[in-house]
Amino acid sequence: MNTLSRALTRILPIVILLFLAVSIAACSGNSGNTQDNSTIEPTWIQAEVTDNTVAISLSEVETNEMSHFTLNTSSGEMDFMAYELSGETYVRASICPPCYSRSFALKVATLVCDTCGTVFDAETGSGISGACVNYPKASVPYEITGNSIIMGVDDLLTAYNDTLEPGLP
Repeated sequence: MNTLSRALTRILPIVILLFLAVSIAACSGNSGNTQDNSTIEPTWIQAEVTDNTVAISLSEVETNEMSHFTLNTSSGEMDFMAYELSGETYVRASICPPCYSRSFALKVATLVCDTCGTVFDAETGSGISGACVNYPKASVPYEITGNSIIMGVDDLLTAYNDTLEPGLP
């Protein structure tokens, strides 16, 4: 065996082991983390309504990463989503008027309609691609008090009604 063949015989197993180690490291993601390509399906939670105030649990939103809740009004049920993204909490209307969806998943930094697959920017609510792209998800102002996310009923209604119309207000 010549010198080159002996060198390759010694180096080849090391190269194969390095390749395997790099492949395993690349394939093992952070499960449940919105920074990988995983999709976080919504978990429905209860909202507490007192007079003109709505409260949801901050710890449930943080644990679930993507939560949905319903507000019962004289006009019917209105759905909303609350989610964590890059350490910030967002609350938005959860309705896709053209396809009648009431549920969205969180994938990386986007919201994906569970019915039509339209993709929205999770930070701004603006449409990115898909059939319902012209119906951005309006944001709801909120305050955090203790372990609660506190919202006004009027603010929730405004965000919901703004989402029913094309374009952001």
